[in-house]
Amino acid sequence: MAKSSAPDFVLRPFEGLPGEPDWVAFREIVPAATGTAKTMKKYGGVDVTVVTLLPGGYSAMHRPDGTILLALQGALSTGDLSRDLAGALLEAIDAEPGTAVIAKPVAEGPRLQDVLNLKTPFEVTVHDDYEFWVDSTAERTAEIDASLAEAAEASIPTVRLTSVESAYWCRMNKEFLRWARTEEEDAVVDGLARLHAKRESALQFEGGGEGRFLGMFRAAGLVVPVWELPDGTEAADVEEPAAELGKRLDAALKVDEPLDANERRARAGIVSRQVTLR
Repeated sequence: MAKSSAPDFVLRPFEGLPGEPDWVAFREIVPAATGTAKTMKKYGGVDVTVVTLLPGGYSAMHRPDGTILLALQGALSTGDLSRDLAGALLEAIDAEPGTAVIAKPVAEGPRLQDVLNLKTPFEVTVHDDYEFWVDSTAERTAEIDASLAEAAEASIPTVRLTSVESAYWCRMNKEFLRWARTEEEDAVVDGLARLHAKRESALQFEGGGEGRFLGMFRAAGLVVPVWELPDGTEAADVEEPAAELGKRLDAALKVDEPLDANERRARAGIVSRQVTLR
């Protein structure tokens, strides 16, 4: 039987990259953000602006001003998203300025972990608009401004917290906190079950309000727990409660004793409450 040329499926395509949970957030839950990256000297030592989204569904762009953009939401993974994105990135780097690239299935070749300098930190900036799409040398027209305004209007307000890593406040019909975790799924579920059994899984706000733990979803191989916040909660209000919850969760993750009966019941409830929040 002939061996398939399709690449094996990679559950965690961004594993090993600096800031993996933020890469996952860019891919799955953040509408407008940019991050910093740089290719290895072998691939030109080029500065790369990683973005959530590019217009037209493009995966990469070599702008006329020379900026290289790599979008995480434009590519459909064919098994190894990291390899597909690396192919689009290298194509954009080699292309003439003004060229946009759509990611193609790549059966062989380097992955992002091979192409990017892993010592370059992934510094995240969340935006409330898509001005990062615009070439600094381009002429601004009414059509461009209207397109940017329309995209911004459709964007979900999102803020990355500073008190903890890779946690994002967002406002949809209500306010939520979505927190991408790098620990194995079973460990996260067990840790949350230990807290839930002790009624310590909620975000505790000054004045007595609570952010209720809803459940979690899977994204690019990571689990993303979700909390529903009190109506009108702003991102700044979540900083201290998230930091305190983070300490409790870190402590629970270090416990290696088997779950007791109450914790097992809490775990079963968590597993049954997979949420869909994008």
